[in-house]
Amino acid sequence: MRLRIFLSLLFLITLSFGADATIEVVKKVDTLPTIGVEDSSISYDATFKKRFFKALISDLNVLSLFNVDRHNYITHYNNTEVVAEDKDKDYVLRYKLYEDDNQALNIDMKIIKNSNDVMKKSYRIKNKKLYVFVSHAMAYDINNFMGAEPVDWIKKKILLSRLVAPGQSEILICDYTLAFSQKIVTGGLNVFPKWANKEQTAFYYTSLSGKKPSLKKVDIKTAKVSNILSSDGMIVCSDVSLDGKKLLVTMAPSGQPDIYMYNVDTRKTRRLTTYSGIDVNGQFLKDNKIVFVSNRLGYPNIFSKVIGQKGVEQLVYYGKSNSSCSAHNQYIVYKSRESSDNFSDNTFNLHLISTETDFIRRLTATGMNEFPRFSQDGDAILFIKNYMQQSSIGVIRLKYNKNYLFPLSYGKIQSIDW
Repeated sequence: MRLRIFLSLLFLITLSFGADATIEVVKKVDTLPTIGVEDSSISYDATFKKRFFKALISDLNVLSLFNVDRHNYITHYNNTEVVAEDKDKDYVLRYKLYEDDNQALNIDMKIIKNSNDVMKKSYRIKNKKLYVFVSHAMAYDINNFMGAEPVDWIKKKILLSRLVAPGQSEILICDYTLAFSQKIVTGGLNVFPKWANKEQTAFYYTSLSGKKPSLKKVDIKTAKVSNILSSDGMIVCSDVSLDGKKLLVTMAPSGQPDIYMYNVDTRKTRRLTTYSGIDVNGQFLKDNKIVFVSNRLGYPNIFSKVIGQKGVEQLVYYGKSNSSCSAHNQYIVYKSRESSDNFSDNTFNLHLISTETDFIRRLTATGMNEFPRFSQDGDAILFIKNYMQQSSIGVIRLKYNKNYLFPLSYGKIQSIDW
């Protein structure tokens, strides 16, 4: 009887821990179902077909639901049998690329299991340069078919600031794998882009090209650029409320930076922190709170406060240089320095904490990992990784304990948002 009670308590404790994202979840790769990918394309050259196949393999891996066979098998779309190498696989994804009379890219796809078509869907896009977003849409639909939790973020666009020369940067719109990119802002030093709404129809960025740092807004549909705010010292929009009506902005009109809230409708600012040192990188939390980075302890660390109240609360007790963060509900991911070497590059890792538990989970292991950003649903974390002279976008799947990297072809990533 006592043993039964003990096992029941242990089971309940395990369930409680398993529901918390700060507890590391390790899934053995061997237990995942296998999937092969078969190409039945009848249009386009070998280079384009290879790009699409590569994008699809990448998306299937990031879903973290399969052991993905990376071989590019060719077969006819209507063949009743899968290729010999796929006979023992749990699933086969077969697709066909073809161009119609209007030069639009069409894609038919199906999932085969035990010689039966268990899922079918078709896609069409006018501009084949956007092919990678079709791959993302296919992965999104396959994820839903498998009954996994939604991955809306996989179809979202990424804002990226890229340093290309001293005092020169570009702001680009990309997909999360960087297979697609389009320059939106060029000329001068333009940094810290931030989406203005969840529909991703506009964004803010900091321009350092004028007499004063200024916050600008770009309407993507009309290409209209509006001046929002300017301030001596610095100005950065670090977060936008879910309804897009309030911004958290770091400004330093009197020398030291503080966090302000900007009301989009009234165009008025409200000062939220009044510390004599450095307060930066404000993020909205639930319950009328913000989280931010401050040097109140003599080094950068993560704090929170209720908007309108004076008191602040220290949230992080691990790390001596915790200089950036991102928040989603009760979770906070932050950057922490983990080495202090004067003669080589130091290691900066990302850690995850919850405001409701004492657990800390380290999310990265090597290099300089910074600028973390939660997806809107909190399912994944996007971040910048600089390692061995290579600048990459990283994606962390929290529930699957997996990291994926997508390198930038040239330049250095300065900041990101999605």
